[in-house]
Amino acid sequence: MAERAASGMLNRLRAVEWVGDWDRVLACVMSRRILMREYLRRAALWAQEYSAESAWPFFDVSEYVDPGFRLSPETAAELDAYLGRVPGSELRQTCAGAVRLAEMREQTPAAMPDLPDLYEPLVLFYERGGEFVRDDAGGLDLTGVSFRPGTPQGNLSTPPFRALGETVLDALDTTGRVSYYAADGGRAPLLRRRVVRGERHDELFGPDLRWEPTDRLPETEEAVKSAGLVPLDEIAAAELIGDAAGRASRQPAPRPCGRRGRPRP
Repeated sequence: MAERAASGMLNRLRAVEWVGDWDRVLACVMSRRILMREYLRRAALWAQEYSAESAWPFFDVSEYVDPGFRLSPETAAELDAYLGRVPGSELRQTCAGAVRLAEMREQTPAAMPDLPDLYEPLVLFYERGGEFVRDDAGGLDLTGVSFRPGTPQGNLSTPPFRALGETVLDALDTTGRVSYYAADGGRAPLLRRRVVRGERHDELFGPDLRWEPTDRLPETEEAVKSAGLVPLDEIAAAELIGDAAGRASRQPAPRPCGRRGRPRP
């Protein structure tokens, strides 16, 4: 069987710039933080499933799912050659796990647990800015933001982040201190207030899937509440962005206008 899944994942990882451009990485701080949080949650679920808590959070779960699993010699050699260029043992462990688990899912899908894809949030994290490093206190330096990984048990209670599409991740990334709001009950439209160097920017996530200026946010928090708006955390905001992107993708494509005549074959 051709190892399409393993090769596809390996090609994605090959395209990662592990030490990324500083400005680009800083522009993706918010999405990278939420992706890391989702990876830690999923890693806790998988560690619980296979009694691998001692290896959590950055580990090759394929060794626990099926210790006898092996990639083909050719793919294994390609993976080993690639891992020699990856900085850091935890990065290498997760890259190896992502390639092997992708192939296991394709070859033996029935043997996989009913759990979310473990490595997808972390691979997206890598693709959006490269490496993370440990600080002296055991925290994670995500470049531009510090992150405490916590414990497996603590991460099991983290709200899930399912909206992993590029539109959602791009919409989460911005500058300044951000607060999200929506109608009572968490209904669209989604609004946000950004404060950048003391300057306020009020924006609405529009039907074209872009943030645009709005005057729908009152100036004070008390007035915001009186207007029937409630604050949202970034997970709830991401879900609304994902819903909007899903609706947009289901819209029929506009029919071309102009020349009439027989359709092309």
